[in-house]
Amino acid sequence: MTIPHSTMVRFTKMVGTGNDFLIVDAVHQRLNSLKGRWPAIARAACDRRWGIGADGLLLLEPSRVGDVRMRVFNPDGSEAEMCGNGARCVVRFLAQRMSSSLDSARDVAPSASRGHGAPQAEPIALETAGGTVTGWGRSERIHLQMAEPTQVRLGLEIPVAGRMLSAASIDTGVPHVVVGVSDLEAVDVEGLGRQLRVHRMFQPRGTNVNFVQVDRHAGHCLRIRTYERGVEGETLACGTGVTAAAIIHGLTHSAGSNGGVRRRIDVITRGGDRMSVSFQLMAQGTRRLVKDVVLEGAVRWICDGTFRWPMGVAS
Repeated sequence: MTIPHSTMVRFTKMVGTGNDFLIVDAVHQRLNSLKGRWPAIARAACDRRWGIGADGLLLLEPSRVGDVRMRVFNPDGSEAEMCGNGARCVVRFLAQRMSSSLDSARDVAPSASRGHGAPQAEPIALETAGGTVTGWGRSERIHLQMAEPTQVRLGLEIPVAGRMLSAASIDTGVPHVVVGVSDLEAVDVEGLGRQLRVHRMFQPRGTNVNFVQVDRHAGHCLRIRTYERGVEGETLACGTGVTAAAIIHGLTHSAGSNGGVRRRIDVITRGGDRMSVSFQLMAQGTRRLVKDVVLEGAVRWICDGTFRWPMGVAS
């Protein structure tokens, strides 16, 4: 089916510690004609050769439980449950809009794209398919209160590439597997990541794959490389992956107490940015519980723009 008339779509491009996104605000734009077409739009717009280029498209829609509903479309058109760095970008986008009554009245993109002002620290709630998350922050440093992790499995032994691989898995809004390594640079992220991504142990949804090394020369922080589901390749950062790596490290390298202990773990991404994950570790009998998870990192505004859908249609 063809679209008889083209539609102009306003977007903002932002980057969160190496993850870049196209944010489309469907709350303040009339985009009803594009309903059901967002997977195709994401594939075209996120293409780095023939489109604008991004790690994902974030569609903002009205929400009854949060300030907005955030839908996450991967470059392959699939829809993800959640995206940590994407959510942090949306928090800054919305915070700047809320802080400028002039921009809101004119219904244009927030003024931070032109270098004016800084987001307020008031909490912003985002409804996602992976749960409701809350973000806040000023200027470029944005915090995100994550949903509590689920489906934690430690001590996994995964048969892959003719050997057994020690790993752990967790859902931090989307599924992740975490593999500890001694030499991060020597890891074949594309090859091994692709095999784990579709491994039978993680079907039917598949999983994101994180390779993690403890860097004792950088204050015992973690270094991470991530193969992202939906991107189908390595990215410079992944917020939910950073969160997964930090929590798994905390669960396997610290003793709990009945009163709980607060942990803060720094993680350096492939892009060189340092992110922080803090959380509460609680002991409940023989079980270890993770509460109050907060992801922190930088967010930058790249540009505002407009594209025409279908792409390639003449003016």
